[in-house]
Amino acid sequence: MKRFNPDAMGEKLLRRFAGGTSRRGILARMGAALVAAPVFPLLPVSRAEAAKPDRSPEAKTAFARSAQTTDQTKCNYWRYCAIDGALCTCCGGGIHTCPAGAEPSPVSWVGSCINPDDGKAYMIAYRDCCGKPACGQCNCDNTDRETQLYLPQLNNNVIWCFGTSSMEYHCSTAMMIGAA
Repeated sequence: MKRFNPDAMGEKLLRRFAGGTSRRGILARMGAALVAAPVFPLLPVSRAEAAKPDRSPEAKTAFARSAQTTDQTKCNYWRYCAIDGALCTCCGGGIHTCPAGAEPSPVSWVGSCINPDDGKAYMIAYRDCCGKPACGQCNCDNTDRETQLYLPQLNNNVIWCFGTSSMEYHCSTAMMIGAA
């Protein structure tokens, strides 16, 4: 039973480990791991499934199933999938222009909307127009693919009139950035 002594085996193992390593070596390995860790998300991965999104009617959201491409004054216009507020198209402006007397906010939130005509997803930047009293016409609250507020750049529950002469909200625009 003397040959199988766990304390002696543990001591022998730790002494061998301590003799083959140094504090500097361990610190160097830990430093290399800390420097390399942020690079791991950039490594290539197989994105074959992501390249082919499911565009079947069953996979679409309720908004995407009822979206249309003809009337920009309706809440179900395809670019309005994540808009929250009055549509500038009903308030004297355009789909991507503020009405006279209102200034666009320098910041925006984004959404990824599917155009029903071509079935492709596009990035849409929603920008509030500020400096005039609220329009109050064509109010929409679409939350298709909305994220939690901890990602404020993707959330539509914030008044985005930061950096303008007035924090008074008037209406919202929807400018297409490009393919998603």
